[in-house]
Amino acid sequence: MPIATTNPATGQVLKTYDAMSDEQVDAAIERADLAFRQLHGTTIAERGRWMIAAADLLEAERDETARLMTTEMGKTYAAAKAEVTKCATACRFYAANAAKMLADEPADAAAVKAKRAYVRHQPIGPVLAVMPWNFPLWQVMRFAAPALMAGNTGLLKHASNVPQTALYLEELFRRAGFPEGAFTTLLVGSDKVDRILSDPRVRAATLTGSEGAGRSIAQIAGRELKKTVLELGGSDPFVVMPSADLDKAAEVATTARCQNNGQSCIAAKRFIVHTDVFDAFAEKFAARMSALRVGDPMDENTDVGPLASEGGRDEIHAQVQDAVDNGATVLCGGEKPSGDGWYYPPTVVTDLRPGMRMWSEEVFGPVAGLYRVDSYEEAIEVANGTNFGLGSNAWTTDTAEQERFAVDLDAGNVFINGMTTSYPELPFGGVKNSGYGRELSAVGMREFCNTKTVWVGEGEAGAGAGAHSE
Repeated sequence: MPIATTNPATGQVLKTYDAMSDEQVDAAIERADLAFRQLHGTTIAERGRWMIAAADLLEAERDETARLMTTEMGKTYAAAKAEVTKCATACRFYAANAAKMLADEPADAAAVKAKRAYVRHQPIGPVLAVMPWNFPLWQVMRFAAPALMAGNTGLLKHASNVPQTALYLEELFRRAGFPEGAFTTLLVGSDKVDRILSDPRVRAATLTGSEGAGRSIAQIAGRELKKTVLELGGSDPFVVMPSADLDKAAEVATTARCQNNGQSCIAAKRFIVHTDVFDAFAEKFAARMSALRVGDPMDENTDVGPLASEGGRDEIHAQVQDAVDNGATVLCGGEKPSGDGWYYPPTVVTDLRPGMRMWSEEVFGPVAGLYRVDSYEEAIEVANGTNFGLGSNAWTTDTAEQERFAVDLDAGNVFINGMTTSYPELPFGGVKNSGYGRELSAVGMREFCNTKTVWVGEGEAGAGAGAHSE
């Protein structure tokens, strides 16, 4: 895939880039390694000042940066501005909380026959981040902010269709004050990932992307004995039970399905509705989906912009057509429009059954599948009947049902009476083929730390636990 900015609203190629040579990549890794040694000698407070400076820059440049993202991958301008703001919030969160997250944790010294014993969290070195195009700023920031605050350095291999956003991120951290090489964008294709991750100076990797890409990274990292965190998408269930507020559920369902033009790993994709309220919910949901405005993503009145690529649009249309050819019913949408740009209408499909592609595959666009169930038990069976397990939603006002969903939904995230999203304060990640490991919160920060046990016996002199710069 060429490294280029192609406006998905027009199909026009705006800017192309040459891939970096092996020599350039090696030099970047060397700079990242040197920067790690430099960062390791700084304090959390110093890194926090740089991180706050990055937040200030993001806020000051919000509109320009949002316009860049919209041009590169088609999200609405309003959504892009919100993404920039969210990134600034994450920077401030980690600047404010890193010291607490990385503080030494005293252990029971007497139990382990020590004078002192504690756990220390220290950075491990350069980390390779392989990131997707759908949230080109936020996906990177939820790794970069905690990793840099912990004292690691980052090497970013971004998606090839968002090169300008990738280069902006490198410049952002440099301008904020982080040492040269602390965060570097590598303009390379996926064929170079093996070589980069095999370099002994690169200590770990994180990837958000497809299941195939995750397997590839995991295979390389396993061979090299390196830590990985993988977030590989999902086919998130949105369960609606008889006690649910149907108007609110339909409203949130529409946003949950069509956020980011339907191109979100944690977008609700399979709408599993109890038969007692199925017809009422389907009518409300289809009406709201049909009312969404599709068009120019820079227009403030647009709800859904183009998909990021022509191939992506062709893929979701093929999934819808496969369902229709095998007996499914389209309640709204389902027609591929003509003209410039890679647009696809919000679509609702029902009468799905096993064997159809939409039954088992993630649909990465504004297409919703409706599933009728007769009981709570059947709802759980359908919800969990996929190889994915990233996010999940359940709508019920029954307290006992809420507790059951929290236990029974096989996913990394369970949101009840609300839309699945990510917060810096909460761990984010999945189970099954949605990957492993966690981003965000203290859990995410520590994924790329050496959790070091320190045991001190008699005969010591000097400072006690906690007297360190990390």
